Amino acid sequence: MSDGSAHDSFLSDPIPMVGPNDTALSTNRAVAAPVADELSTVAAEPRRTTVLPRVQWNGPTPVAATTNAVRFEELGQLGQGGMGEVVLAKDHDIARTVAIKRLTDQSDLGLVMRFVDEIRTVGALEHPNIVPLHDVGVDERGKYYFVMKHLRGESLEAIIARLAAGEPASHARFPFHVRLQVFLSILNAMAFAHDQGFVHRDLKPANVMIGPFGEVTVMDWGLARQLKATALEAPARAPTSAREGSSMQTSAGAIMGTPYYMSPEQARGDHGALDQRSDLYSLAVLFHEFLYLSHYLSPLETVPDVLAGVQQRAPEVFAMRQHPGQPAVPAELGWFLLKAMEKDPARRFQTAREMIEALQRIVDGRVQVQCQRTLTKRLLQEAVHRIDAHPMATIVVTTLVASLALGGAVSFVLSLF
Repeated sequence: MSDGSAHDSFLSDPIPMVGPNDTALSTNRAVAAPVADELSTVAAEPRRTTVLPRVQWNGPTPVAATTNAVRFEELGQLGQGGMGEVVLAKDHDIARTVAIKRLTDQSDLGLVMRFVDEIRTVGALEHPNIVPLHDVGVDERGKYYFVMKHLRGESLEAIIARLAAGEPASHARFPFHVRLQVFLSILNAMAFAHDQGFVHRDLKPANVMIGPFGEVTVMDWGLARQLKATALEAPARAPTSAREGSSMQTSAGAIMGTPYYMSPEQARGDHGALDQRSDLYSLAVLFHEFLYLSHYLSPLETVPDVLAGVQQRAPEVFAMRQHPGQPAVPAELGWFLLKAMEKDPARRFQTAREMIEALQRIVDGRVQVQCQRTLTKRLLQEAVHRIDAHPMATIVVTTLVASLALGGAVSFVLSLF
C-alpha cells in the first residue's frame, strides 16, 4: 500500500443519523438554506506563506530574509469522497510532508459541524497512538481544512489481507505475540479516549495504521462523540456495503458505523445503551479477525444479514480447523475473545483498561485455567516460574534425575551381558 492510502479512510466518514438521544438537525431546507448559503461562502483567507527566515549572503555578511513562499505546497491527492478530500502537501516552513483534509461540500450545516467535531475531537486526544492534528484554517477558496500528520505504512486491513493470503513475510513479521502487542497499543489509545469521554463508533482494521517501525495509530474520528455532550447529527445516506462505513434507518432506530464491526446495541440503533463498551466489542471483532484471519460473520454480505448476525452469531474460537499459514490461535486468547464479544454489554469487559490487564496477565504467563489446553499451559508456565525462582534447587534436582537415569541405563546395558 502506498504512503498516501492510509488517509483514504478519512474520506469515507459515515454520515450519522439522528438517534433518540441526539439533537436533530432541522431538515426544513427553507429554514436551513440561509445558513447553508452563509457557510458555503466563508470568507477566503490569503494563501498562507512561510514565516521562518532563510539565511542569505549579502557579500561577506549573512542576513535573515523571509521568502514569502507558499507554506503548504500540494503534491497530490491522497483520496476524495463526497464531502471532502485529503491531499499530500509539503510544509516549507517545518520541512516535512503533511496530510491536509479539506471540506469541499460546505452547503450542509450538519456536514460542517461534523467536520468541526472531528477537528476538536482529534485536537483534544493527544496520544502517541492517535493521529495528531497540526493546524486548522480556511483556504484561499473559502474551504475549511485541517492539517494532520502524514502517516506512512499500511492499514491493519491490508495486513490482515496479506496474512490471510499466507504471505510468509507477513507471518514472519506478525506472529501472535506481535499481534497481541499491536492490539494492546490500540487498546491504550482507546483507554485514553474513553477516559476523556469520547467513543469512536467506527473502529475497524481500515481505521488502524501500522507504520514501518511498528507504530500503531488509530485514525478516522469523524464519527466520534462525547458521551456527555449533545451531538449535531447530519441526515443519513444509504449504505454501500457491510464492510464500509455507513448509516441507515431501521425499525428500531438509527444506526451508524460499519455493519461488520458494530456491537449488537449499535446494530439495533440503541443509542441509549451505546457507551465505551460498544467500542470494546468492535475492537474485539477487529482482534478476532487479526488472529483468525477471517471475519466471524463470513460469508454474510448483505447489510440486513450482517445486522442480524451481529446480534445473534457468536464467534468460533475453538474450531479444530485452522488457517494453513499459521499455528492454532492460543486458547487463552480464544477465551478472552469470547468474553469481549458477549452480546450483553454487562457481560463484556467494562473498560479498555480491564481488557489491557487481562491481556497483560496472558503476556506475563498468568493463564487462567478454562480448558485442558489452558490447564496444561498453566502447569508448564508455573514450572518455568519455579525454575527461575529456584535456580540452585533446579540444578540439584536435574543433576540427580540425570544421574539416576544414567545409572539405570548402565544397569540395563550390563544386564544384557
